[in-house]
Amino acid sequence: MYPAVTVIAAVFNGFAAVIYLIGHDYPKAQADRKRIPRSWVPVLGGLLALGTLGLLAGFAVPLLGVLAAAGLVLYFTGALIAHLRAGSRDLLGWAIFFVTAVAALVVNLGHYG
Repeated sequence: MYPAVTVIAAVFNGFAAVIYLIGHDYPKAQADRKRIPRSWVPVLGGLLALGTLGLLAGFAVPLLGVLAAAGLVLYFTGALIAHLRAGSRDLLGWAIFFVTAVAALVVNLGHYG
């Protein structure tokens, strides 16, 4: 279960990182809706990319996987705050990413305890 959950979380976050980093309109529109400066979009994409790489590096260095998963949980906790602050109640996408990050953290901790 650990490898599957970790790879799924890495794929989800890696895809999101690419979308943020290539300058796609979707993250820019989301930033506008959440009243986040557009200049943060590449930074947020970079954090997603680092989380993805950390999850994958966790196969070789377990601590990196745990730290990356914890970082992604914090990232998506911040995303929830941004949603709520802006009055957004469209939380399905956030919930999918958050649950995936939590699952990655749980299986990493369980696997390497």
